[in-house]
Amino acid sequence: MKITDVRVEHYRWPKAKPIANGKHTYTHNDLNLLVIDTDEGITGYGCSWAIEFAESMGKAIIGMDPLCNEQIFAKTYVPKFIGRRGTSAKTVSAIDMAVWDIKAKAANLPLYKLLGGARDRVDCYVAGGYYAPGKGIKELQQEMDEYLSWGIHAVKMKVGGISMREDAARVKAVREVIGDDTVLMMDANCAYRFYEAIEFGKMVEEYRPYWFEEPVDADDYDGYSKVAAKCNIPIAGGENEVTRFGFRDLLKTQAISILNPDAACLGGVTEFMKVAAMADANGIVMSPHGQQQIHVHLDCAVPNVNFAEFYPPQYDAKVYEAFKNPVIFNADGTVSPSEAPGVGLDINREALADFRIK
Repeated sequence: MKITDVRVEHYRWPKAKPIANGKHTYTHNDLNLLVIDTDEGITGYGCSWAIEFAESMGKAIIGMDPLCNEQIFAKTYVPKFIGRRGTSAKTVSAIDMAVWDIKAKAANLPLYKLLGGARDRVDCYVAGGYYAPGKGIKELQQEMDEYLSWGIHAVKMKVGGISMREDAARVKAVREVIGDDTVLMMDANCAYRFYEAIEFGKMVEEYRPYWFEEPVDADDYDGYSKVAAKCNIPIAGGENEVTRFGFRDLLKTQAISILNPDAACLGGVTEFMKVAAMADANGIVMSPHGQQQIHVHLDCAVPNVNFAEFYPPQYDAKVYEAFKNPVIFNADGTVSPSEAPGVGLDINREALADFRIK
């Protein structure tokens, strides 16, 4: 089999209303799709948060065998020419995903089975609790109560966007409405300095957060260590980390209890599997971040994932309309990948036609 074409498709649609985390406001959803065609009629799809340099990388792999993912990764990830991080690494990630999509389709297997099939379902948490205009504590509690009505056993909320006193009141309010048996996660999206994160952790530890995600900047390894040393809440991080080498250095801090790798950033499926093995060898569990269509496959492929990040249809129906084989939400509060061959990124072009950016 040979690669015959590499191209990019961009789609963008507005959210029902803007949402914000500790540092950023989001008004739209973006789907950046990288498409690889082959001479055997199998098309592979990959995605990332941003895709650049696709033309030059695509030309470099035309004629290569897509089943040889290590060869293609070595051909595209060349730090001397593309840099070690940033959008170039994201494009490498999208190419690698598309290659694995082809591999899974050629094998007639869903990705999670091709990679090992540790399970066919995984516990999930709803990634909610964003800041939004007109959303106070009452509205936040109503949001969390709705998640519980679906059978959800874990929820995540944002912190770091307002004063620590106000955020502590929000954490308290969420714990009150979800009760003692529901898992509660906090995500600061790198909003704090290390001393602020330590202070905030002490303010909310009585509400028993399961983790404190990205309390400091992703590159502040010393800050992670300082927070972990003085905070009684387990620290989660890694969604912005790149390649197995970055995760090696992050793990060396001994500050991270839960890794949040994102295959769309770190180098694709090829690097994700190496990071997962490295984490498992160090006794670290993972809860991957990012596009759930592919990550629920990865969550179920390896043994050391404890929670999938989940955005339900009620959160954004278009996310489900966009894909032919959306993630399955089970009655027991778990999620499952589709059994269709591939990584799960085959799109409904008719549903997305009006949102394509030329």
